[in-house]
Amino acid sequence: MILLQGQNLARLFGASVLFDNIQITVQDHSRIALVGRNGAGKSTLLKILAGIETTDAGSVSKSKDVTIGYLDQHSAVDSSNTIWQEMLTIFAPLIQLSKEAEQAAFALGDPDLLEDEEAYQKALERYDHLQHTLHEKNAYGYESEIRSVLHGFQFYEEDYDRPISQLSGGQKTRLALAKILLEKNDLLILDEPTNHLDIDTLAWLENYLIGYNGSLLIVSHDRYFLDKVATEVYEISRHKIQHYKGNYSYYLTEKAARLEQELKAYEKQQDEISKLEDYVARNLARASTTKMAQSRRKRLEKMERMDKPKGDERSARFSFEIAKESGNVVLTLENGAVGYAGTILADPINLDIRKQQAIAIVGPNGIGKSTLLKSIISEIPLLKGRVQLGANVDLGYYDQELGNLSKTKSVLAEIWDLHPTLNEKDVRSILGSFLFSGADVEKTIPALSGGEKARLSLCKLALDQKNFLVLDEPTNHLDIDSKEVLENALIDYDGTLLFVSHDRYFINRIATSIVELSAEGSKLYLGDYDYYIEKKQQEAALAALQQAENAAEATAAVEPLSKAKGDYVSSKEKLKLERKLARQVEALENELATVEEAIAAIEQQLTEPEVYGDHEKVQQFNQQLLALQARQDELMQDWEEQTMALEELSE
Repeated sequence: MILLQGQNLARLFGASVLFDNIQITVQDHSRIALVGRNGAGKSTLLKILAGIETTDAGSVSKSKDVTIGYLDQHSAVDSSNTIWQEMLTIFAPLIQLSKEAEQAAFALGDPDLLEDEEAYQKALERYDHLQHTLHEKNAYGYESEIRSVLHGFQFYEEDYDRPISQLSGGQKTRLALAKILLEKNDLLILDEPTNHLDIDTLAWLENYLIGYNGSLLIVSHDRYFLDKVATEVYEISRHKIQHYKGNYSYYLTEKAARLEQELKAYEKQQDEISKLEDYVARNLARASTTKMAQSRRKRLEKMERMDKPKGDERSARFSFEIAKESGNVVLTLENGAVGYAGTILADPINLDIRKQQAIAIVGPNGIGKSTLLKSIISEIPLLKGRVQLGANVDLGYYDQELGNLSKTKSVLAEIWDLHPTLNEKDVRSILGSFLFSGADVEKTIPALSGGEKARLSLCKLALDQKNFLVLDEPTNHLDIDSKEVLENALIDYDGTLLFVSHDRYFINRIATSIVELSAEGSKLYLGDYDYYIEKKQQEAALAALQQAENAAEATAAVEPLSKAKGDYVSSKEKLKLERKLARQVEALENELATVEEAIAAIEQQLTEPEVYGDHEKVQQFNQQLLALQARQDELMQDWEEQTMALEELSE
C-alpha cells in the first residue's frame, strides 16, 4: 500500500533550479535512504513531503489517516517538564482512557445500577470496550516502552526527574528523537537522526528502526547506519532523482554499473551515428545510392540522441604527504588518565603507536576521547602519566570544533599567510582541489558553511606535510562524497594516524587497530571496526557462558533432587524446599534465556553477508555456537530434573 507519493516535485529559486521532476513513493514498511551532496536539496525535499513546505510544481499525496512524524536535524525538546513528564505527554490520550476505565469499573459497583439490568449491561459493555481498547493500545505497557527508549538514548532512572531545561543541546536533540519514536507514526521522516549519538546509541537505534512497524524515510551521512537500516535508496544529483532497490552498499555498486551501461549504450549510438553520417556523406550525391543515403539521413533525423552520461559531480581531490620519515616508535603512554577538575574519566590508558599504524579511539560520549587527543597535543594536561613522542615525529592536529581557523581572514589569506612563498596561482589551484574556486576564495571564514570550514582545515593539514596525524572527528560536517575522498587520501597516507570518530564506515576503512576507552581504561583490539564488534560479541558470549557455569556449579552442590521428598518429612521443611527449588528453577530459566539470546545473536551474525562469505569468521562463530548449544543442553537437563522434583514434592 502506498502511504505517500511525490509527483513531479520541484524547488525553484528564481531562474535557479534546486531540483525538478522529482518522483518518490513511500510504501507500507518502506525503508528509504535519501542521499546526495550537501546543497542538493535533501532536507528541502523532506520538508515538502512532510507538508512543512510547499512544492513549486507537482503534488504530494498521502493515504487517508496516515500519520507522519518529522524530525529535522536541529530538533530539540524545549519544555519546562521533567524528562519523564515530557514522555508521558505522548500517552496523554491513553492515560485519560485508563482513568475512564477506572471510573467505569467503579460505576459497576453502584447498587442502583445493579437494580437496573439494562443500564448495568450498557455500563458493562462500555467497560469491556474500554478494556479492549486499552489492551489493544498496550495501555499497561507504555511505561515500559518509555523506559526502554530512554535507556536506549542513555537516559536512566536517575535522570527521569531532571528538568529538560537543565539538559545540554545534544541531550535535548536525543530526547526529541526518543519522543518521535514513541509516537509510533505510520511514517517517520528523519533528517540526520544520527547526529549527537555515540556508537552504542547508534547501534541501539539501528536495531530499533529495523524492527519499527511503520515506514522510514531517512537522510543521513552515516553510511554504516544506512547499510543496516535502508532497503532502498533515492539519490538526488544534478537536480534529478534516481531510485535503487537495495541498501547503501548496493546503491554504490549499482550506480557504477548503471553508469557503465549508459556509457556503453552512448558509445554504441555514437558509433552508429558516425557510420550513418559517413555513409550519407559518401553516397548522397551518387545517383545509384541517393535513395539509400536519404533513408539513412531520415534515420539520423528521427533518432533520439543520448546525452553523454555524466559521472559524479565535481569532487574534492587531495592527498596527505609527509616531509620526513618518523622513527618506528611514534607515541607511547603508560598508565595515563584523563579527566577534569580532579574527576578521572578513564584510567589506566596505555598506548604504543608504531609507524604507519592507523588507530581509532572509540567509546561512549563523555568518556574523554577528545580530551585524550588534546592531552597528546599538550593542550590539556593528563591527570596521570606522560606522553612520549618518538624520534622525528612531526604531529598535525585536526580539531572537530574547527578552532584552528581565523575569525577574520578570507579563504585565500588563510592559506597564503601560512605559505607566503607560494604564488597566488598555486594557492588558488590548491584551494580548487578542495572545491574552493573563483569568488569562493574571497569569502571570509565566518561566512563559510560547516562543510567548507572542514575542507579548509583539511587543506591546511595537507599542506603541513606532517608524519603523525591526530584527528578528532574528521568526518563531521562532510557530505558522503567528501568523506570518501578523505578516506582514500588517508588510506594512501604514508604516515601514522590516531583518530576519534563515530563514523563506523570510516573506521572500518581506515583503522588497523581499535582502542576502546572506558572508565576502566583502554583496551586494544587488533583489527578494523567489524573485527572489534565481533570480539565484543565473543566476549559477551563467553561472559554468559561463565555465568551459566557458575550457576551450574551452585546447582551441583544441591543434594540429589530425587531424594528430596523422602528427606524432608515435616511440612515446614517441605515448604522451605519447595521455595528453594522454585528459586533454582527460576534461576535456570533466566540462565537459559541468557544463553538463548547469545545463540540467537550468533545465528543472526551467521546470516550477515560479511560473515557467511568469510570462512574463518564462520568457523569462529560455529565454535562459539557449539559451546553455547552444549551448555544449553546441560541447563535444559538440570531444569527438567528440578522441575520434576518440584512437581513430585508438590503432590
